[in-house]
Amino acid sequence: MRKDGTGAPVGRRVVLGMLGLGAAGVAAGGYLQNGLDGFLASVTAKDPTGLSGLLPGGQGFRFYSVAASVPHRSDTDYRLTVDGLVDRPTTYTLAQLKAMRPTRLVRDVQCVTGWRVPHYAFTGVRLADLLAVVGVRPEAKALSFTCFDGVYSESLTLDQARRPDMLIAYEMDDKPVTAAHGGPVRLYAAPMYFYKSAKWLSGITVTDHVQPGYWEHYGYDVDAWVGRSNGRDDAPTS
Repeated sequence: MRKDGTGAPVGRRVVLGMLGLGAAGVAAGGYLQNGLDGFLASVTAKDPTGLSGLLPGGQGFRFYSVAASVPHRSDTDYRLTVDGLVDRPTTYTLAQLKAMRPTRLVRDVQCVTGWRVPHYAFTGVRLADLLAVVGVRPEAKALSFTCFDGVYSESLTLDQARRPDMLIAYEMDDKPVTAAHGGPVRLYAAPMYFYKSAKWLSGITVTDHVQPGYWEHYGYDVDAWVGRSNGRDDAPTS
């Protein structure tokens, strides 16, 4: 079934081919796994089955997309617009983001579906630093994130966005974020389940209320603290 609930015919060769690629990636290790990023970026638009989501990405990541294809922006074409309830609406190039003070975080990446990648590095600009540059107005309460896939969206409260472990990330594992992983720039919400870390980030709008993101409309937790969404522990306090 597709994510919209509609069915699609699945050929036996497609299934076996997808599973074979997954097994090859596991057997060959990091070199082949990293090469699967490019394959995923090229095949997703041609995969009506959704099976590309089953393939292992580099270093244990799984690939998910709610759009019909993997979008692309070159480093020179990329833009990130910050607007809404701010004093200085600004559109940033990738070069301008990289010129800001970088922050490197090493955390466990946890997906709400159960897979986890331990001790993984993300590098980028702290969201709090970006908000300080544009100037947040007193009536602001939340942030809404849009993506250049034309489909995905996410949200954070202003207090969440100002945490030191929220990044506008342009590197994963000390390498540029690939298209399959949401590059050139993605959100990285370190203390939250990975669906909050929106890929292909293109816009940040500061708002006066939380606007639930894509998956929250399907019942996912808006405040997706790792553990708390499954009732296992409390949300982080720092």
